[in-house]
Amino acid sequence: MAHAVPHSAARTRFAEAWAKHKRARRQQWLFGIAILIVLTAISAWLGEVSLTLLWERLPRFGSYFGRMVPELAWATLWGDLAYWYWNGWHWLASLWQTVLIALYATIFGVVLAYVFSFLAARNLSPAPWVAVAARRTLEVARTVPELVFAVLFVFAFGIGPLAGVLAIGLHSFGALGKLFGDVAENIDPEPLRGVRATGASWAQTMVYGATPQLAPDYLSYGLLRLEINVRAASILGFVGAGGIGQDLYRAIKNFDHTDISAIALMLIAAVMLIDAICGWLRGRVIGQESLRAL
Repeated sequence: MAHAVPHSAARTRFAEAWAKHKRARRQQWLFGIAILIVLTAISAWLGEVSLTLLWERLPRFGSYFGRMVPELAWATLWGDLAYWYWNGWHWLASLWQTVLIALYATIFGVVLAYVFSFLAARNLSPAPWVAVAARRTLEVARTVPELVFAVLFVFAFGIGPLAGVLAIGLHSFGALGKLFGDVAENIDPEPLRGVRATGASWAQTMVYGATPQLAPDYLSYGLLRLEINVRAASILGFVGAGGIGQDLYRAIKNFDHTDISAIALMLIAAVMLIDAICGWLRGRVIGQESLRAL
């Protein structure tokens, strides 16, 4: 019983300290939320964002999508579908070109990012200044938007898919190089020491010691980038970089609303198919067993 009072006093002090800590945390959260609201309001004012105008024009947004829905009747379904996809074979060829642009750009970006990931990783780079230079190069490549790259390459090489491949490939190089480099910094160093102990060079150590550990993550990020690049390639057609984006831009400019929905559905189907193929490829490389739930 003699120890009951000290223990009770300790619990009381702990409860008071915990309550004080909770009040301080609550005040910090409220202060952060208030700062966020103020910054959002300032951003909206500087960007001339009007909630009133948004509310007034919202019905027009819905009506635009309503005009994109084609007239389909069960009795004349095949005829209506044929009228909806009146230019389907041309769109399919353009979509295939878009997929090829994304594929070649992804391969281009993955190859460069693979090399630069070892240069940018601070634990793998041959020298500190090499890591700094590699990271700055990756920052420049991923900071410039694909549209800006596309405009420059269209001006240099003319209208066509080459400009799209180079624009998306450079941006993919910057984005994937950052992801690959971060993954490489978490690598297990023991296999690298073992390979280096055989007298291997730095490049051989990266190929035989680092690559087997990093290949699954590199593959996952590369396949994800392929899906992103399909969507990016469709947008670059707006500036003449080839693909189905040119047909989509033409439909939007001419107010061919049903053509817009037809092309959009083809793009969605293509992305879903590519996602399924990428999942299958990843399962083949990593192994289906490792993808199952525990």
